[in-house]
This record gives sequence, C-alpha cells and structure tokens, in this order.
Amino acid sequence: MATVHPTAIVDPGAELAEGVDIGAYTLVGPKVRIGSGTRIGPHCVIEGPTTIGSDNRIWQFCSLGGEPQDKKYAGEDTALEIGNGNTIREFCTFNRGTAQDIGVTRLGDDNWIMAYVHLAHDCQVGSHTIFANNAQLAGHVLVGDWAILGGFTVVHQFVRIGAHAISGMGSILFKDLPTYVTCAGNPASPHGTNTEGLKRRGFKADQIEAIRRAYKTLYKNGLTLEEAKRELAASTAADVAPLLDFVAASTRGIMR
Repeated sequence: MATVHPTAIVDPGAELAEGVDIGAYTLVGPKVRIGSGTRIGPHCVIEGPTTIGSDNRIWQFCSLGGEPQDKKYAGEDTALEIGNGNTIREFCTFNRGTAQDIGVTRLGDDNWIMAYVHLAHDCQVGSHTIFANNAQLAGHVLVGDWAILGGFTVVHQFVRIGAHAISGMGSILFKDLPTYVTCAGNPASPHGTNTEGLKRRGFKADQIEAIRRAYKTLYKNGLTLEEAKRELAASTAADVAPLLDFVAASTRGIMR
C-alpha cells in the first residue's frame, strides 16, 4: 500500500504503486502514475499526464508536470516522463512537452538533480547525469548519458549536450557541446576533454588517449570543421565514433 500523509491531496485518477510515500501538503493530480518505492516530499505539486518510475526521491517544494512555458501551448495532452532511481532536490521545476515537438519531456534513470533545476518543455535528458544547483535548460534541449552541468549553467533552446560532457559553473551554452568535451564561460567555449570523468567510468588509458587525439583534431590542429570531420572519420578507434556522430548530427553547430 502507498503511504499518503493526511494533509496531502491525491486525485482519484492518480495511480500510486506499492511503497509510494507522499509527504505533507503535497498535491498529486489526475493522470499521474508513480512507481513503487518512490518518495515524494512535502509541499510538492505533481500534475499530469506525468509518469514517475520506481525508487525516486523527490524532495520538498518541487513542481513537476506543469504546463509548458510556451505561448503556443493550447491545452494539448502532452506529458512528462521520469525514469527510475533519480534524486530530485528542492524547488525543481519540470514542464510537460509541446505538440510542436514530440510532446514529452523526459528524464532517464539514476540522475542526480540538485536544487532549483529547471527542465523546460520537450527536453530529453539521459541517465546518470548530474545537474548542479540552478542548472537551467530551455526548451527542446538534449542531454546525453553521464553529462555533468555545473552550477548556474544556462542552456539555450535546441542545444545538444553529448554523453560524458561537462560544463563549468556559470557556463552559458548557445552551441552544441560535443561528447567527451569540457566547456566553460559566457559564451561557453571548449576547454579539453573530461578525462577525470572518463577514468571514473572505467575508460582505459588507450581509450582516453584516442579521445584526446580526436579533440586535438577537432580543436587544436587548425583544421576547418569539414577537414576535422574527414580526419576523425578515418580514425579506427571505436571511442572516436560517438564524437564524430555527434558532430555530424549537429544542426546548431558545435562550440569551437
């Protein structure tokens, strides 16, 4: 059975799995589904359609599943989806998607989301990420697995952030941040590869060296972007392929 504090209000149309815990004064609306073992702190508002998976820890004063902050939104039946095992700290705001995109805002599994983080409509965030306090995503942003956003990072709409990338505190991203790359500044610019993060995730020395060589090709050898892409395509190192694929798929352009 779910545990619901006497002061909480849970709509009859919400679905709470076994082991869900709802804190004091929290409001859970219709079309909300919460998976087993998820704990919701006090004074939260969760609107639907929203699906929250299992074993999440959502702290007090969060607002999840609210209407998108988009003037084109006209009441369409869009959604928010949150995976399993996430930590979502105080005062986070995650909005539902819009009909102009895929209609769903998504957060994957095992993410560590600190206080005051905002995920705008249609953002797609992978798994195992870390968002430090006050990281802010505008609409339609894509974030790959294992990415880390430093405190007060601000990301422009439609920007893509690659897997294993990292931003420094106070970075403002107007262009795509490629896989493996570290950035900082306003506007953000590249500052090497996330070597320490790759070590922690089990990358071998030869893999990291191949990634560093690829970074030099992209940023340090005086090549045009097209020249760098051709040289990266000739690499036989398997770990270079995700970087090349990311660069090739960029529509906003990568930061250089």
